[in-house]
Amino acid sequence: QVQLVESGGGLVQPGGSLRLSCAASGSIFRINAMGWYRQAPGKQRELVAAITSGGSTNYEDSVKGRFTIPRDNAKNTVYLQMNSLKPEDTAVYYCNAEITKRSGGRYYTDGYWGQGTQVTVSS
Repeated sequence: QVQLVESGGGLVQPGGSLRLSCAASGSIFRINAMGWYRQAPGKQRELVAAITSGGSTNYEDSVKGRFTIPRDNAKNTVYLQMNSLKPEDTAVYYCNAEITKRSGGRYYTDGYWGQGTQVTVSS
């Protein structure tokens, strides 16, 4: 079993900062790409930021220069550091990871999702 557990959401004023964490646990052979998505009410889920196992990153245009996605491979954890938050950043944020498991001499790669954490930016 593989589990992604998120933490760090909450209410913050415009211009403030939050840091989200996502820790992967379970029967993990290797974690490949990790990323953060968000879904606002009435909108589709969108990719916010992603990072490969080698550390290459990409960001959705509206968060470039404000968000970063550091990753701690030793802890199987990815973070989303969010600065200069705006009301339009309000959404449920989901962690996603592509994880390879090993079983019976074979390797299986699947995508996994966290449970989501609410981020609300409001004065």
